[in-house]
Formats: sequence, C-alpha cells, structure tokens
Amino acid sequence: MKNKTIALFLFLSSLFNFAFAQEVRPIRDKIGFCWNENEMNLFMEWIEQNNSDANFNSANLIGGISVHDDYLYAGKVYYPLYKLIKAKEVVIFGVTHGTARKELNNPNNVLVFDEYEKWQGPYGKVDISPLREKLKTNLDSDYILISNKAHEIEHSIEALIPWLQYYNRDISITPIMVTQMNFNRMENISNQLSKIILEYIAENNFVLGKDIFFLISNDANHYGNDFNNSSYGTNKGAHSIATTNDVRIINEYLNGDINTEKLRHLTTEIWPNIESKKPIPIWCGRYPVVFGLMTIEKIAKDFSGKFIEGSLFKYSDTFTEKVLPIKNTSMGLTAVFSYEHWCGWFTMGMYLK
Repeated sequence: MKNKTIALFLFLSSLFNFAFAQEVRPIRDKIGFCWNENEMNLFMEWIEQNNSDANFNSANLIGGISVHDDYLYAGKVYYPLYKLIKAKEVVIFGVTHGTARKELNNPNNVLVFDEYEKWQGPYGKVDISPLREKLKTNLDSDYILISNKAHEIEHSIEALIPWLQYYNRDISITPIMVTQMNFNRMENISNQLSKIILEYIAENNFVLGKDIFFLISNDANHYGNDFNNSSYGTNKGAHSIATTNDVRIINEYLNGDINTEKLRHLTTEIWPNIESKKPIPIWCGRYPVVFGLMTIEKIAKDFSGKFIEGSLFKYSDTFTEKVLPIKNTSMGLTAVFSYEHWCGWFTMGMYLK
C-alpha cells in the first residue's frame, strides 16, 4: 500500500510539473538578464541614480525600439525608454535568432506565436493579452506559425519583460517573433495584422500609448571576427567608423517621420544584400524593425489620422559602455567585448505626430 501511495504521488507530481511547464514559458537567459525581485530592485536603483540623460517626453509616445543585450552592458541604454512606458498591454515584435531558426528549419514569411498561458518575470508571472489569441484566430493561416519551442529558445522578447514589469507589475504582453520576409510580404501581413489590432483596440476602448504600447526588439551592429563582420578592421578606428554608421542609419531612416518610403530605403541599409558594394551592418532585429514600424505606422494613421515620428534616446555599444559596476547580483555577461567583438544598441521612442 505504501509503495502504491508513493507511486501515485510521483505520478501526480509529474502531471503537475508537466502542466506547469506548459503553462509558464521557462526562462532562456538566466545570466544576462535579471529574474530575481530583490536584485532587480537593486539594479534599477543604481540605474536611476546614475543616469543624467534620460529626460524624455512621454506625451504621445506609443511605441519604441529596444535593445535586448545583457543588462550589465546595456542597462543605461534600456532605461530612457522603459521609464516612460505606462500602458497595461504591450505588443512585442521580437527577433528570430539563429538558434530558433534552426529549431524551426529556417522558416520565412511568417509571424511566430506561442501557446504559453503566462511568461515568467522577476516579480511573478506575466499575463498574455487576449490579443494574442485574436491574432492567431484571425490572421491568414499561411501568415503564422505556432511554436512554444521557438519562443522558449529565443531571448529577444524575454529581455524586455523585467524592465516592463518593474514599472508595471500588472503588465500583459503579446509576444510575436518576426521571421525573414521581403517588403511586399511584410506589407500584406502588416495590413491584416494592424486591422485586427485596431479592432481589439476599439473593442476595449483603448488609447494608444496609454492602454496599449508597441515595442520592437533589436540590437544594432554585431561587429568583429566572431560575426564575420570586420570590413573596417578591428581597431579603434574601425569601431568609430562602424558606430558612426549605425548612428547615421538611425538619423536618416528612424529619426523624424516614419513612412513606407523611408522604411523601404532602410532595407537597403540593414538587410543582407550580396549586390551591395558597401558593408551591411548586422542588426539582428533588421526584420522586426521594418515590420514593427510598418505596423505601428498603419495603426497610428487609421486610429488617429496621425503619423509617427521617431526620436533617438540613446545609442551606445559594449566597448563604449563596458561593464556596469553593480555589485550583489547574480547577473553576468554572455559574451566578451573588445575591438574584435562588440555589439551596438539603441533605444528610440515612436510618437504620434
């Protein structure tokens, strides 16, 4: 009898663990990001006390582009954007990095959704917005792919959650991974996606920026021999040239008015192009940036008749920032930095104009 009781207990425990695993998305990166409440509080206290250039306007802010690199590298770059986000729901356009592409046999031309009931945050579980199911139900079937595994091994969305949850414990999210696709395919999917989101906004009497916000996850140029990307060399001068080029692209195509023509031209700067005679920077969010901005622009125009304009909050890189001197944390670094291996990043706000 005793053995039967133990066996039953183990069986029920396994069922519980399986159900829990299906319910809550597990954390992918336990090193670069922060998943402990006390540590996140200490980290944010330091960040808030050591930022003097984070005074940006939150009025008419409806979206943004966010870094997703290690917090001990990029904490000061995350901060100016997240302190302004007040909405209770956030749609996040994430990257489909190489690990996830391999898992999915390198899919193109689709948005990747998950089926987890909640995601994990440092302050508890994060709710999934009902918008996710509405999108999965109403988007054309050839526009979407459902994969818990892909979302489980992709870090570009989870990186944003501790920041969002720090400022709003009741945040809910709609996580969307964007795969490679051409510009016309993006427009077709974005047209349908934006209409469904607008229906959801109308059904809930939401106000852009106040009730729902749009985030695009991206790291800028990944430079150095480890990335097969060292066209300018691997020294101080090369670092200056490559970071200056990142900022030029941001200023020319993302600062100021956002429109279809500018986004089309942006693809010639950041999308792989074997015919290009100039080096193409490796922005891991090159597809989410274009698709996300295209969608935000459509939503803003149809919702309010207004356009959107971008405003750069902060640009930097791992070599410039180095490691933040924050103690008493279990956070670490997932990569080295040097002139031979560094990554650029930035945060921007998208405003109704």
